[in-house]
Amino acid sequence: MGEKWSAAMAVVAALQTNDSWEISQAMRRPGAWLVGFVVTLGGGLIVLALYKLIPFLERNLDRTVMVTSYLVIAAVIFIEVFRRFVLSQQAPWSTTLPPFLFLIMAWFGCAYNVRLRTHLAFAEFRTAMGRTGQFICLILDAVLWFVFSWIVVVGAGRVAANSAANFQILLGTDDVLQWWFLISVPIAFVLLTARVLENLLEDIHNYRSGEPMIRQAIIGGQ
Repeated sequence: MGEKWSAAMAVVAALQTNDSWEISQAMRRPGAWLVGFVVTLGGGLIVLALYKLIPFLERNLDRTVMVTSYLVIAAVIFIEVFRRFVLSQQAPWSTTLPPFLFLIMAWFGCAYNVRLRTHLAFAEFRTAMGRTGQFICLILDAVLWFVFSWIVVVGAGRVAANSAANFQILLGTDDVLQWWFLISVPIAFVLLTARVLENLLEDIHNYRSGEPMIRQAIIGGQ
């Protein structure tokens, strides 16, 4: 255990240097998993506290990022298609920026839909189960989502750090770095963890109070 803790402290020390190469090398070490666990759980708890403190943020953060990304993608595609076929001009970054914006839209949208329970729902199957069985399934959902988020935070963090260490530029630009977009993936999964914890607290309350455990999920609903 002491060895793992030392490896984790090495990762923290590398992060404090603010040197992309040192961070990239440190993220390859086993200690990154312990640091990733703390970031995933601790970040999720902090975001959850912010949601409780600022309800407006809880209602709008995920979908605002999601919708804004979608609108920017649509605008870039529409404008550049018009410029290409009508004006015979095209911005060189117009085909490389939308995929990164889609990355942001997809994972922030995933966090939002986890809150709506439109992922891993299986409502028809679970409504036929007893309350204890339903509660166990919901606990299993929370565990699976947390483990998945933990893996993505570490894995995507390594990709972002490697991109920063190699100064990867968004194709078609001179000074826009790819890691600025890639870092949105672990951030989105920290937000997703907050949604998982929010759902878990709600499930515990419903189980203790006798309220229905399983409700019909509606995509885009409240």
